[in-house]
Amino acid sequence: MNTLFDKIWDSHVVSLVDDGPTQLYIDRLYCHEVTSPQAFEGLRARGIRPLRPEKVFCMPDHNTPTHDQDKPIADPVSKKQVDTLAANCAEFGLTHFGMMDPSNGIIHVVGPEKGLSLPGMTIVCGDSHTSTHGAVGAVAFGIGTSEVEMVLASQCILQQKPKSMRISIEGKLGRGVTAKDVALYLMSKLSTSGATGYFIEYAGQVVRDMSMEGRLTLCNLSIEMGARGGFIAPDETTFEYLRGREYAPKGEQWDRAVEYWRTLRSGDDAVFDKELCFDAADIAPMITYGTNPGMGCAIDGNIPQVEGMSDVARQSFLKSMEYMGFEPGSGLLGRKVDYVFLGACTNGRIEDFRAFASVVKGRRKAEGITAWLVPGSWAVDRQIREEGLDKVLEAAGFAIRQPGCSACLAMNDDKIPAGKYAVSTSNRNFEGRQGPKSRTLLASPLTAAAAAVTGVITDPRTLLQ
Repeated sequence: MNTLFDKIWDSHVVSLVDDGPTQLYIDRLYCHEVTSPQAFEGLRARGIRPLRPEKVFCMPDHNTPTHDQDKPIADPVSKKQVDTLAANCAEFGLTHFGMMDPSNGIIHVVGPEKGLSLPGMTIVCGDSHTSTHGAVGAVAFGIGTSEVEMVLASQCILQQKPKSMRISIEGKLGRGVTAKDVALYLMSKLSTSGATGYFIEYAGQVVRDMSMEGRLTLCNLSIEMGARGGFIAPDETTFEYLRGREYAPKGEQWDRAVEYWRTLRSGDDAVFDKELCFDAADIAPMITYGTNPGMGCAIDGNIPQVEGMSDVARQSFLKSMEYMGFEPGSGLLGRKVDYVFLGACTNGRIEDFRAFASVVKGRRKAEGITAWLVPGSWAVDRQIREEGLDKVLEAAGFAIRQPGCSACLAMNDDKIPAGKYAVSTSNRNFEGRQGPKSRTLLASPLTAAAAAVTGVITDPRTLLQ
């Protein structure tokens, strides 16, 4: 019996190249301002237009400032990127959700929330975190700029078929343990290369129990284990999330779609190239201590010792410790923090803001903390205000910024200064990722909130009501 990955992939094969790649049909292409300019230039040079423009949706997110979006962008590089995307979309007749458009936001937040990302689809974007959309039961993966041009021109792409892996997490998550902690735990076990060459299907009770937003977070981080992507078989949680969304099917078409979507599952006798199983009881709130997402530990645990490491691994580990200003074997609780970032395509959704607000309610932002709370879309911003979360956050001393990728990466104004520590809900903690010589500790919205009100790394379980 085929895996679900096989079913979706095989149903999109246009042709096979002998001893070569697969020509794969693509249902949805997302474009943002960073990786698309060269692709559009390629079309222009060849005198061709997008084959199926109705399948392409574009919006700026990486370079957008998270304040004063109604004014011209001050940074000339960012302004050129954003303006170029708008001009390209106008020239080639593509749907474009520009800055201040009520539909704008981070592309990996907007896609699912508008019902543009649907079960059984193939979805690509010139961005590695395209794997996020796998949460709806789609095969979604990041591609390079030349491949963006390929999809624009032909609605197809040449790809080698990845191997399949199933990761099952069984049991019930403990108090204060979130989808982000599950992902950080898996990375700490598999490393950042442990899933290289694979497409991951997430399964097990923990995954079935996850909300759609939790699943989006989990799938978002698949790429950080080296995987080509990650996805979850659609179920009632998926259908309820998508029901009534703007681009989701309606009426009889909805009924027919759900009937088909129910068939999208791996067979009981499906054979995966690799299977792994983990116990929810082993997962605590997590935090990273190093300079890749796999360098993580339980919040109340210790940084590993160097004993037993190979010479190469030890050198790399000690280099990371020097950059972070940490010592092997030491704990993280109580360490001073300078910045807190809530947002990104990893944790910029309404549930993330609810979680953050649940911790800070009735408390105050710690002295010396700079906090950037950035919704993943204008739709999230509207929901924050409809639910009154803005009042809770403001009463605690926090301000909500405007949507964008923000401090996830140093491509806009929201940069962490050199040497400063940031507890961040984003997806990468590489050297300089959030700003030159900045120091990033990846964590969940609960852990970020705990740091924001205490000023130090704090176990969020001690603050939960």
